Amino acid sequence: MKFESHDKIKAIQIKKVKFMWKNKVVSPNEVLSQIEPGMTIFLGTGMAEPRTMVKHLMASEETNLQDLELIQLVSLGDTIPIDERYSRKFRLKTFFSGWIASEAISAGRVDLIPSRFSKIPSLFKSGAIHIDATFIQISPPDENGYACLVGVDVERQAMKAAHLVVGEINEHAPHIMGDTLVHMDEFNYFVESTETPLYIPRWPVDDVFLKIAANIASVIEDGSCISYGIGPLYEALAIQLATKKNLGIHSPFFTDALMDLVKSGAVTNRNKGVFRGKCSASYLLGTEKLMQWLNRNPLVDFQPEDVITDPKVIGSNNRMVAIIPARKIDLTGNVALHGGKGDLNAGPGNVQELFVGAALSQNGRTIFGLPSRNLGGKSNIVLSVDNMPFQFTNRESMDLVATEYGVAYLLGKTMRERAQELIDIAHPDDRMELVRQAKEAKILYADQIYFPESGSLYPSKLCTAHEFKDGLKVSFRPIKPSDEEKMRDLFYRFSDQAVYSRYFTSIKTMPHKKMQEYVNVNYRLVMSIVGVVDVFGTEKIIAEARYARPKQDSFADVAFVVDENYQNMGIASYLLELLIRIAREEGIQGFTANVLASNKSMLKVFEKAPFPVNTVLTQGIYELRIPFTPVTDLKS
Repeated sequence: MKFESHDKIKAIQIKKVKFMWKNKVVSPNEVLSQIEPGMTIFLGTGMAEPRTMVKHLMASEETNLQDLELIQLVSLGDTIPIDERYSRKFRLKTFFSGWIASEAISAGRVDLIPSRFSKIPSLFKSGAIHIDATFIQISPPDENGYACLVGVDVERQAMKAAHLVVGEINEHAPHIMGDTLVHMDEFNYFVESTETPLYIPRWPVDDVFLKIAANIASVIEDGSCISYGIGPLYEALAIQLATKKNLGIHSPFFTDALMDLVKSGAVTNRNKGVFRGKCSASYLLGTEKLMQWLNRNPLVDFQPEDVITDPKVIGSNNRMVAIIPARKIDLTGNVALHGGKGDLNAGPGNVQELFVGAALSQNGRTIFGLPSRNLGGKSNIVLSVDNMPFQFTNRESMDLVATEYGVAYLLGKTMRERAQELIDIAHPDDRMELVRQAKEAKILYADQIYFPESGSLYPSKLCTAHEFKDGLKVSFRPIKPSDEEKMRDLFYRFSDQAVYSRYFTSIKTMPHKKMQEYVNVNYRLVMSIVGVVDVFGTEKIIAEARYARPKQDSFADVAFVVDENYQNMGIASYLLELLIRIAREEGIQGFTANVLASNKSMLKVFEKAPFPVNTVLTQGIYELRIPFTPVTDLKS
């Protein structure tokens, strides 16, 4: 009987709560009758956009709806027209110029409020931006009278700032987790939505973005925490990051691509500094499928924008990686960001927050990604972006840039080294012209060598990686013109004995003229593979192996060099086997080599070769000949 009595009491309480908020449900026109000319109305963004209220506002001919200010963080939907027909009724103010508002801003029909996203909530709290009314979309309330905000960015602050707060209840809106709960007592009125939430379709992914994403993924370590946006680059990244382990998510946006990445098992959030064990985000943008997946899903924690985009909070995550699409980048490291209709990537102020957050993070990285060419076939890597809009100029702290042709390491590099790095990831057909422009601008040496065919011949398929003793991870790739300084550094780290063993003479210097000839190779006749490790966020070459063959000779001459601090770890043996495989694919029938009799370690490397080694000792030098006998012959 006690249980029955308790159930009855609970039923009465639920009925009372439901009656109380149901009593506040009115028609959209009743809400609009409370609006006076000159009022400022805050509207939810994206999934939180109250589409029913906005459509009635646009359609109404009531005279009180004149000279209104509408404030929306980003104008995403199709319900707020921004053409001249509505200029007497309202003027839209937004904090972001992308998506549909960019052209209207340029034409003077929409006002842009430049601001860092993390500072927007304080503008509402302080009254610097006055708000009279707030219209937002919410989920259906539960039996206790609580609903969920669908937009967590600044809506709570907008509710507190307004004297008229209207919740549009949408039965399709998900109950998302985090700082999302609002009670029915916090609203003056409710409107029942007749529209579905604003769903954002997914971007198609083409081969170029898959390649860019693969290059970005190659420098993202297991256990990293990443920031996300929307667009083809991020869609491709979800595919290329799926094999990573223990990734974390701390991002302004949560999208379908991130849903896929979480479902792949790559994301555990175990290593995060804040919101550990959960993905943390502020905006919800995506399809109906994403909404259904997020409904009461404890894996994703939505927090206000001043939390998610605060650089100090971002930086509290170790290995924070800010991944940012770029429109153009110049040879000095200045960036032009995307802007315009249909775009929803971070602007300069928001990039600065991500940039600083990653800089504050232990082992943090910032990666700009872009195709080498735009849709018009023109280079996205240019001499200067000085005349372009949406510039992000923080080249003193620039880190990584990725295109479909590779990754440029800019941190700590001189202007000349940066230019070489960026030219190496430009479209092969654009590199010669970029070299010419850089020479003319005195960024590169006047005698800088560049072989026009080297870009198109670069054998990127040979890039690989291997883990050696003590967990040493080494990446291997064909040498590039931008490796000049890195190879020069390797040369000067050698002892006199190591130099003599490699070059059979006592070389004391390796000037620019000589080294640039060494790193600019014709890959048909010379193949040079360098071994690279990451040291404090930049590449360090620790080994190089190459073969060279005369045009008419079926054999190629081979030579190795390994940093003395990395010897006896199997790197030389690995490089020899790698060169043999490459050479055989190129139709080379064998290797020749000259090794000093005193160079016992190198002789042992050749002895371990998978083919017989013929040796002749002449005046203290072993002349080696290694024919690539077919495997079947070796077995017999």
